[in-house]
Amino acid sequence: MLALAEYIWMDGGSEDSTVQKLRSKTRVISGPRIPSARGPSDKSFRIEDFPIWNFDGSSTLQSGGGNSDLTLKPVRFVNDPLRGEGNYLVMCEVMNNDGTPHISNTRARLNAVLTEMGTEKHDPWFGFEQEYTLYSTETGRPLGWPSKGLPARVQGPYYCGVGADEVSGRELVEDHLRACLNAGIMIYGINAEVMLGQWEYQIGHRGFEGETADPLTVADHLWLSRYLLYRIGESYGIAATLSCKPEKGDWNGAGAHTNFSTANMRDKETGADAIELAIDKLSRKHKAHIKAYGEGLDQRLTGKHETCGIDEFKSGAADRGASIRIPAHVAAQGYGYIEDRRPGANCDPYMVCERILRTVCVSKGTPALV
Repeated sequence: MLALAEYIWMDGGSEDSTVQKLRSKTRVISGPRIPSARGPSDKSFRIEDFPIWNFDGSSTLQSGGGNSDLTLKPVRFVNDPLRGEGNYLVMCEVMNNDGTPHISNTRARLNAVLTEMGTEKHDPWFGFEQEYTLYSTETGRPLGWPSKGLPARVQGPYYCGVGADEVSGRELVEDHLRACLNAGIMIYGINAEVMLGQWEYQIGHRGFEGETADPLTVADHLWLSRYLLYRIGESYGIAATLSCKPEKGDWNGAGAHTNFSTANMRDKETGADAIELAIDKLSRKHKAHIKAYGEGLDQRLTGKHETCGIDEFKSGAADRGASIRIPAHVAAQGYGYIEDRRPGANCDPYMVCERILRTVCVSKGTPALV
């Protein structure tokens, strides 16, 4: 039996940007332990059964040309919904030839903090609200915008809009939703956003039996969902951008609002105090979080367009202009989760999770409440 495995990894950014993008290449695999038609749920197949591979790091800004070989270590796989049953998408970590994590391997940093804090004690859950903007590759303009000038209406009516005059790109968006579901990715939902051509989907906790919203799984799934978004866009001639401020002027930027909780935050008895302590800790490390939350945040976090200013930290119940929003139902019931509204659309979810966990669960505080 032969199968196609798409090895996917994060590169080293570009010469003018620190934002890491996805790279991928295809490997034909064969052997007695190839997954059956049941896919990744088949316990006879493990991630270790995908072979280690290498690539040219000098072409991805991850090594020099004189010693360019780097290693791809498979860490998670899902069904490949584009190639069909029996083929797989394989998320990989980039490793040096001596087996140590490459400097660009932010997943390894998240893994390290999880080991340091002890996941059983805190049981952290994450969810990401991924905003993105669709662009026509022919015009270079946001999808649905006129070739010159601005849309007929200002932003707002497009949010959760219905109809050809309200939204643009729904066919691609629906294809992406189905692809994520068929892959086994924990996609929660989709909606059109406030700017024409701008959309959102969510990855993370759904409350389904047998699913885990642990940080490694959710961050892996977000990267894999981004891969599918880009790949499906190829067929449409549409590019999805994660720019934090895709269009200048009186338009919303694009974020990756991050929902987070620990076991004590979700507990009826300790939830309110644990949430208060977590927010206090986050307020003390605001600048460190901004540095880890994406590129171009100064253009997005202006204090306008449902954001808090980049140099200000503010929290509040149901406040979309806050740095940390406590959902209204959480404030009412006294336990649950918080939403960090600072991360930008182009953030690295491994870095966001690592930074939040290091601040809330590793830094000194009242252990019983974090």
